[in-house]
Amino acid sequence: MRIISGKHKSKRITAPKKLPVRPTTDMAKEALFNILNNTYYFEDISVLDLFAGTGNISYEFASRGTENIICVDANFGCVKFISETAKSLEFNISTIKSDVFKYLERTSIQSTVVFADPPYDLSQEDFSKIPALVFQNNLLTEDGVLIVEHSKHTKLEELPYFSYLKRYGGSVFSFFEKKSEE
Repeated sequence: MRIISGKHKSKRITAPKKLPVRPTTDMAKEALFNILNNTYYFEDISVLDLFAGTGNISYEFASRGTENIICVDANFGCVKFISETAKSLEFNISTIKSDVFKYLERTSIQSTVVFADPPYDLSQEDFSKIPALVFQNNLLTEDGVLIVEHSKHTKLEELPYFSYLKRYGGSVFSFFEKKSEE
């Protein structure tokens, strides 16, 4: 995987093979950040990266100037890898080893972008829990967005707060936002 833009543009990062991860492809990540770049100034936002895996998405935010990033993953190896990589690249990324659902139930920290990249084989019920917990616990800032990465076989369009989706190969990004009061 590589960092696409920012301070560490083109920097390659190699994760240990033993980590149980499926990093977002560079093509999908580039497309996602093109969307986000039209909405946010990366220096002004905060990010919560759920099921963070290798930290791929967080490194991209950090390279583009985001200072307030929290990564949550249940795997100790993933959390350790993200911490070590963030330190070596001088990124301000905090890591938390926790079950994502338990973390979402107890945190009150609001973020501008909440990015969730759970295992693609997660049950439909568990996929549905992610936006439910984020919105129920008011974890997005007023202009915030929840982005859930999933396979094309998972359908999230019927869930509350669903806004739109973008497909890139076998990956889909579903966007969830608070609707403005008309």
